[in-house]
Parts: sequence; C-alpha cells; structure tokens
Amino acid sequence: MHNLAKDLPAGLVVFLVALPLCLGISLASGAPLLAGLVAGIVGGLVVSMLSGSQLSVSGPAAGLTTIVLAGIQQMGSYEAFLVAVVMAGVIQLALGALKAGVIGMYFPTSVIRGMLAAIGVILILKQIPHFLGGDEDFFEDLNFFQSDGMNTFSSIGRAVGELQPGALLIGIASLAILLFWERPFIKRNKILNLVPGALIIVAVAIGINALFATMRPEWRVQSTHLVTLPNISSLADVLGALRFPDWSVLMAGSKVYLLAGTIAVVASLESLLSVEAVDKLDPHKRRTPTNRELIAQGSGNIISGLLGGLPLTAVIVRSSANIHAGGQTRISAFFHGILLLLAVLFLEDVLNLIPKSALAAVLLMVGFKLTKPGLYRTQWKLGWPQFLPFIVTVVVVVLTDLLKGVGVGLAVAVFFILKGNYESAFFFHREPTREQNTIYLRLSEHVTFLNKASIVQVLDQFAPGSHVILDGTDSAVIDYDVLEAIANFTHTAKERNINLELRGIPQVEVLGH
Repeated sequence: MHNLAKDLPAGLVVFLVALPLCLGISLASGAPLLAGLVAGIVGGLVVSMLSGSQLSVSGPAAGLTTIVLAGIQQMGSYEAFLVAVVMAGVIQLALGALKAGVIGMYFPTSVIRGMLAAIGVILILKQIPHFLGGDEDFFEDLNFFQSDGMNTFSSIGRAVGELQPGALLIGIASLAILLFWERPFIKRNKILNLVPGALIIVAVAIGINALFATMRPEWRVQSTHLVTLPNISSLADVLGALRFPDWSVLMAGSKVYLLAGTIAVVASLESLLSVEAVDKLDPHKRRTPTNRELIAQGSGNIISGLLGGLPLTAVIVRSSANIHAGGQTRISAFFHGILLLLAVLFLEDVLNLIPKSALAAVLLMVGFKLTKPGLYRTQWKLGWPQFLPFIVTVVVVVLTDLLKGVGVGLAVAVFFILKGNYESAFFFHREPTREQNTIYLRLSEHVTFLNKASIVQVLDQFAPGSHVILDGTDSAVIDYDVLEAIANFTHTAKERNINLELRGIPQVEVLGH
C-alpha cells in the first residue's frame, strides 16, 4: 500500500508526459496517429510486467522516428512496415536468449551521465517554444538540426516572436506550482504528498484557460496549443482504426529483413542505455537484468507490431519523469498504460482541454533535474578522464542524436582507459579464509570499467549472511565506474544481510545517494 500511494501518482505524471509524445512521435514518423498510442499502451501494460526493471517506462521512442519514416517509405505501406516491427521483436527475443544484454554494462558512468544531462538540455531547449505558446507542434525532431530547416535556437527565436500571453501565463503558473510542490513541508504532509503536482497544474491550467475565455478572450489558448487526441468514440472505432501487418512482403525480397535487423539493433541499444541510466537514478540502486529486458522489449515489439503500433524501447524521458515523480515499482508504468488506454476510449473531451504549455512545464522540471549544475561540478572534480567523456557526450548528443553521442563519448572514455593501463591486466582473486561464511576478495593492481560487469556479477552472487572482505590495498588504480559499482553494492548489502568490509577502497560520491 505504501508503494501504491507513490506509484499511482507517479503513473499519472508519466501518463501526462507520455500522451502528447506518443501522438507527436506518430506524426513525426509518418505513421497513423493511433500507432504511437498503441505502442505506449503495450509498453505500459506488457513490457512493464515482463521487464525486470522497476522504474523504466517503455513506449515509442524519438530516436526511431527517422528509421520509421524511411522504413514506411521503403516498404511502400504502413502495413508492410509492421511486419518489420514484429520481426525486430523476434530478433530481440533471440538476443535476450543469447544473453547479449551484457553489452549494456560496458558503457562508462561518465558517458551514461552525459547522456542523461544531454537529454535534460534537449528537453529544456525543446520545451521553451511550447512553454511560450509559440509552437503549434508539441513534438518535433529532437535533433538540433530539424527536418523543417530550423534548428533548436531558431525555433526558440520564432516562438519568442509568436509568443502567446495566455499560454505563457499558464506555463509560468504551472512551473510555480511544481516548484511549490517540491517544498519540504509538502513532502512531509501525508495527504498533500499523495497528490501529484502534475494533476494540480492540469486542473489549474484548464481552469485558467476557461477564465480567459470569459474575461480575456484574446488570451485564450487556441486549439492548436491544446492536447489533441484522435476522435474515437467507441471500441468499434478503435478496432476500425487499427492496422495489421501485410505478411505478403515476406516473399518480396530482403528489404523487410534488413529493416527488421536495423530496428532490432537500434531499439535494443536505446533500451539497454536507458535502463542503465535508470538504474543510476534509482534511489534504491536496483539493477535491471539486461537479458530479461531484451526479451521484454522483444515481446512488446511483437505485440505492438501485430496491433498496428510503432516500435518501442525503454525511454529515458518517461522513465526520468517516473523517478522524479516518486515512482517505486513497475506498477507506476503499468498504471500509465491503463491511463493511456482509458484516454483513447473515454477521456478525449477532457484531455483535449489541457494546454501544452502546462505539460511543457512538467518536462522543463524533468529536464532541469537531469542536467543540474551540480552534476557538471561533480564530473569536473573527478578529473579529465571522467569529465571529458561526460561533456563530449553531452555536446554530441545535443547536436546530433543519442546513439552518435554515446558512441563518441564511449570512444573518448576508452582512450583514457587504454592510455592509463594499456599494459595492465585485471585479476579478481577469491582467496581462502579460516572464518566461516567469510569470503576474501582481492583486487589487482589496475581495475578499469571494462571489469565492471564481472565484478557486479560476482558481488550479486553472495548469499545472505555472508561476510565479504573486499581488499583493494594492492591496487594502484581503481576506475571510478568500479568504485561506483562497489558503492552501490555497499548500499544494497545491508538490505541483503551481507556484512561487507572494505579495505583500501576509497569512497566515492554516487548519484542519487
């Protein structure tokens, strides 16, 4: 019950964030409007239950829009494209069965933090036009250079010139309410703490806009700046609007197989990166089983494709909103899926009254929490081997896209690792001890982030009641990623009834502690 009190409000916040993004990604992908909602519903109701992640939220991803748009054109119809989505899901199932999910653990902390910070910067920059009421399209290309010839800063400049006073006032009021709802006395109040700030701002935003309609009609937020759900009045309309795969394309050549492979690889990488980032933000430092995540994502893509939905991934924007709204378990993601389904069937009239500037305020808050100035100071204090991969990842993700930015950041991180210990090997020794239930482990001279996966796997195997001695006195260098993994284990060891003793291993600041 304690978790439900936090999960249900968090699920509502995620729903309010996910709804316009599902619709917008459909538009940006050149797919039917309902396709994004189908993917969001499947991500909430199916993937959340199959995944081992407690806090990640899955749905249609902005990073796949260009692949989807090109894929539909290449296949000749949306129904033919759906075959590739289903096949991509089958490939992900195979990758999970082959235990390919371990690749997610080989991305350094500096790069994952850079990715999170970059997503925060992008959210802030991209939501400013909607906050000002100067952009009619809630979702646009997340790339810096947009497909319409504009870029992020020129879009902001255009929004300033087309500023809508009513939308701006609603945005400011919404942001003020969110900031007020972060105050400690709200958090301490058992009743107020159960009410999500996003629900308050939606009600207030609708009320203010209704007030404008009667007192200042020229300030009323127009329909182009409101949430726009497709007109579906019954279950029969939903069934009639669904699209289904055209299996005849399987005999038409190799195009569908190549497209399916592309979707599977990109969607898997985005999901693995997202759950790794979510694990770092998780206050309880729980770890997501990555092979199970691939199987969950594959199952979701099979079902989404069969029902006419877009390909889906674990999505960091929605997941971050879930964490910052206080989500504790997978119930919050599941509840957001229920709300998406109800929205399609019954809530069209109410939701179409919500001003986009109010939702932009929610995303501005999420963006700021992801890219706080303190994060940059922390990375700077850790030195160039941690700061440079971090800031390079931030810049490249903002200017290009997530996968390119992570790839470049990873290359910079690998350069520093190889430069520091290219002649060193890693050994993780388990040495005998006379004490009962005591395990003595000694780190070797150089330990890098490349060893993180094996260390985490060893630490996860210890049984409750064990006495673990982890000795780093012989180590000249222990990479920050390994220190962070040990610090996370220190945090969870108490919950697992493991007596952990550290020798010669420095303590580090861990994000979220």
